[in-house]
Amino acid sequence: MNVMSPPPRKLGRIHVPAVTLAHGGGGKAMKDLIDDVFVTAFASAEPQALEDQARIDLAALADQGDRLAFTTDSFVVDPLFFPGGDIGKLAVFGTVNDLAVGGAKPLYLSCAVVIEEGMKIDELRRIAQSMAAAARRAGVAIVTGDTKVVQRGACDKLFITTTGVGVIPAGIDLAIGAIRPGDGILVNGLLGDHGAAILAARGDLALETEIESDCAPLHGLIDTILEAAPGTRTIRDATRGGIATVLNEMAEASGVAIEIEEAATPLREEVRGFCEILGLDPLYLANEGKIVIAVPPAEIDAALAAMREHPHGACAMLIGHAYAGEAGRVTMKTTFGGKRIVDMLVGEQLPRIC
Repeated sequence: MNVMSPPPRKLGRIHVPAVTLAHGGGGKAMKDLIDDVFVTAFASAEPQALEDQARIDLAALADQGDRLAFTTDSFVVDPLFFPGGDIGKLAVFGTVNDLAVGGAKPLYLSCAVVIEEGMKIDELRRIAQSMAAAARRAGVAIVTGDTKVVQRGACDKLFITTTGVGVIPAGIDLAIGAIRPGDGILVNGLLGDHGAAILAARGDLALETEIESDCAPLHGLIDTILEAAPGTRTIRDATRGGIATVLNEMAEASGVAIEIEEAATPLREEVRGFCEILGLDPLYLANEGKIVIAVPPAEIDAALAAMREHPHGACAMLIGHAYAGEAGRVTMKTTFGGKRIVDMLVGEQLPRIC
């Protein structure tokens, strides 16, 4: 017996310029919003009936790895659009990278949005299209989601929550507690660009040179690193709290001390300059395309060479080492020859980006 597939359904359309509370009410207005903005952007084939869940073939997942990786993150940023990206691009790449730093191949994303009443439909559509483009670039599919609308003043224009699913191939076992004394600490490029881009977009800085966010998907770079340096211990993405926070987490979890060198820490001169003017520490500035890697001594050179051959690792540097000192202690050797403690971020570091 042949079962006929249902015909593609006709998508609803929006005919108003801004989001209203009716678009969150569960009726036709909500259906039209989802169809016109999100289904139109995210659908990879003819639109079918919307289910309450995505359905993923388990056999296909098992063919690609022996463990499931699963992560979720929420994104809040002001302004929504900034040099080098927007909140939608940030949400996709941020979640892809959270999977990738565990050695996973990112496959699927969900997208839940909380929209403030009054948000312009054109802006919302632009963000959805940016998410779709970012997903295509990262090779992932946005397969399910949710939409809520709240009254004016109840949120800051738009909040996005993305959840990611991926698979970890057999033989890959990255762990934050795996670092050993002597391991090299590497980063894949210039630090703090994302935090600087957000500050500039808010008008807080008068920079002659526009700094763009480093927002990028890093799973391709990570695959390259693991191929060249299969003994890699740990990979972490340095987002909120910057590399200072990540280094403290790594040192504490592994029971080692870490020392980095100021002279080896890659910073754009514009970033270094405005941090000095504003009294900010660039080690705490947010990144959205930077990772911190711990590699065994024998594989440091191979890892660096491989990173520098990749577009997202061209400015990769060895910035320090782990050693058998006080567990959890992170220090920096300054350009003046002294040392200073690099603490975990305490309180709020501006700008707040997510």
